[in-house]
Amino acid sequence: MKKISLLLCLFFILSCSNSLKDSSNLPGRLGNPEMSLKNDPRAIPAVTKVMSVYGLDALAPDPPITIEATQNEKVDYMTSLEPLYEDIFKSWYSELPEVEGLERFTKVIDGVDGNQIILYVHKPEGLESKVPGILHIHGGGMSILKARNPNYVRWRDDLASTGLVVVGVEFRNVAGELGSYPFPAGLNDCSSALQWMFDNKEELDVSKIIVSGESGGGNLTLATTLKAKKDEKLFQIDGVYAQCPYISNEYHRSINYLPSLVENNGYFLNVKDMAVMATAYDGIESRNPLAWPLFATIEDLTGLPPHIISVNELDPLRDEGLLYYKNLLTAGVDAQSITINGTVHAGDMIFIKETPRIYKSSLMHIHNFANSL
Repeated sequence: MKKISLLLCLFFILSCSNSLKDSSNLPGRLGNPEMSLKNDPRAIPAVTKVMSVYGLDALAPDPPITIEATQNEKVDYMTSLEPLYEDIFKSWYSELPEVEGLERFTKVIDGVDGNQIILYVHKPEGLESKVPGILHIHGGGMSILKARNPNYVRWRDDLASTGLVVVGVEFRNVAGELGSYPFPAGLNDCSSALQWMFDNKEELDVSKIIVSGESGGGNLTLATTLKAKKDEKLFQIDGVYAQCPYISNEYHRSINYLPSLVENNGYFLNVKDMAVMATAYDGIESRNPLAWPLFATIEDLTGLPPHIISVNELDPLRDEGLLYYKNLLTAGVDAQSITINGTVHAGDMIFIKETPRIYKSSLMHIHNFANSL
């Protein structure tokens, strides 16, 4: 009996040892909680170097407030972040040559809430036939940043230069310079922009409409599509291309079905920051799929147009995008997913100088998807 007990103890010790050994082989902070972008072997060195200028190669710090803060405190905090991000993006996009051969103009439309919405239109000059149109919805967690920021202007210019008509929408955020407008204000603005684009396809020389956006704009891309189905306007959308979508509202709880929230936490994004933004958008316990598309049911997803979900390997939000893709497949939607290795959140569309091949590849993938529909 004593011999059996000793054998069992030895087996337990070996099992624990193997478990610890296996844990150390897990990627990112799952295997090493102290890991950051500066020492994660998966990261692209040129990107890590440029991020280090602003200390962004280190783990992103926790915010000074929690999800228990008041709405006003959350809005004030997020508003304070906006100029910091804008300055970083401005420096990263400085000294780039202007994109030529484009016609650009703005249009002001009325939103469904009685507000006015600025649309930024980018068209190839001299179009002789209709081409696909992209309704682009910018990132910022539905909380900060603006369509007129230079990084988003450049993205729309470069998309248009591939032979697409691109419309950027200046939707209302939860915080920042444009004011404080929680859900569903921004979604309503994106739906209004879609309606305008559909009504003006002839004038715009647009043959079909693809809704596309990244991060918070990825959320609004998917939510705009779900809302179109709910409003019986799904015929307005021919395709959907969501990049690194921010869609789970699971940032304030410990969960195991989205491991990238731990694996990549602090890599450019801090999950606690994501939680503050999320709870300011539509409350701590919101499961409304129009606010958080990951909670869309299979019935909600059934019948949607073709989708591509693009995610970044080193992004805390990676796994929620991949799970949404799997849900689309379960619902019978024509869908594809792409994981861009070595990149941080939205890294494939941010680091135009450091990773030009990745940047151009993402542009052309959207172009090819739009022309395949």
